[in-house]
Amino acid sequence: MTVKYLAHFGLKAAPFSKEIPDGELWMPPSKKAVLEELIEALEERASVLLTGEPGVGKTCVLRALRLRLPQGAFRLTYCHNATLGRRDFYRQLCLALGLSPSATAAALFFAVSSHVEDLGRDNLHPVFLLDEAHLLHQDTLDHLHILLNYEWDSRALLSLVLVGLPELADRMALRRNRSLHSRIHHRLAIDGIVPDDTANYIAFRLKTVGHDRDLFTSDAIAMVHETALGSLRDIDRVATAALRESARRKRKLVERDTVEHVVGVLGV
Repeated sequence: MTVKYLAHFGLKAAPFSKEIPDGELWMPPSKKAVLEELIEALEERASVLLTGEPGVGKTCVLRALRLRLPQGAFRLTYCHNATLGRRDFYRQLCLALGLSPSATAAALFFAVSSHVEDLGRDNLHPVFLLDEAHLLHQDTLDHLHILLNYEWDSRALLSLVLVGLPELADRMALRRNRSLHSRIHHRLAIDGIVPDDTANYIAFRLKTVGHDRDLFTSDAIAMVHETALGSLRDIDRVATAALRESARRKRKLVERDTVEHVVGVLGV
């Protein structure tokens, strides 16, 4: 059915697939502003707390960051398995850095800190992106501030970018985490997109697969936005289902009643 719905609308590929190159990412002005603040923070060798609800574009911002940061000045390391304990967390970090992991947490920490110190001597500033950080074990959070405490706290050895759901900000505000929280001077939040953003996003994604004219009616777009509640991920899901259903109905436009139908089927 996938091939049929694409052929029905004359699309070269699935318009709302997440498989899109970094250079073709769509970002509304609000997210561009967050990206610029994030880049500015890292140029200052600072650390960042970045929070937002599921699907609002946190990963999109990180992918854009990967594209924008000069490779000759920064070394990005992405860690996504936040459910690990402290020793396994540093083991994962060693593997991501291309180091041979040791047996003990202390040895792992020494290997990581020595490596990033070497990068500093090569004028490469290390940036650790910790995704899903709201799931980090407390013993890992308890230890992270040590990575940021270098030469009696007088020099930034690396930058941490902690990315997670809004409850991450609540965890960081706890007294137990105050040592780490006080070292993270940039605290950014990503909000859901507004109705005009949804219309622009749908048009942009259709254009990337060779479709320049309106395919969704304004009422259909409004319904998609109301359903998705500002989540790009949910826009992708609802819009794809609406395209499939419109093709089944042999319609050349996606209309509001079709979106209402798929929303009921999906149970969004």
